[in-house]
Amino acid sequence: MTRFQIALFASVLAGPAVQAQDIDCTNPQVQLEMTFCAQKDWKVADADLNDAYKAAQVVMKAIDADLPDAEQGAATSLRDGQRAWITYRDAACAAEGYLSHGGTIEPMVVAYCLARVTQTRAQEIWLLSQQGD
Repeated sequence: MTRFQIALFASVLAGPAVQAQDIDCTNPQVQLEMTFCAQKDWKVADADLNDAYKAAQVVMKAIDADLPDAEQGAATSLRDGQRAWITYRDAACAAEGYLSHGGTIEPMVVAYCLARVTQTRAQEIWLLSQQGD
């Protein structure tokens, strides 16, 4: 492989990463940018949900600690509910994606759905985590 070929190959690999940093998600212009921004929104929402879940776990474990062993189940209920919600979220957003099935917009539709539904769930879990206060 010549130096030119190596440089060309490296620039192709580095290109998307550099371009991703340049994407203005306040005003995406093309489908690739819109999809990138939707996925970015989902990552942010998912991180918030993870933080909320950890806070709620602390509250639920504290509730369990104050209950007799036979009555404990707050932390387990939270975990089981969250697992069921993830299954729901994934199926609901896949269904929403089918509205654009096969089109270049489908990944964006799914990602925006995941972001929207995850943001809503994060708000619910944050509220749950504050119930122990």
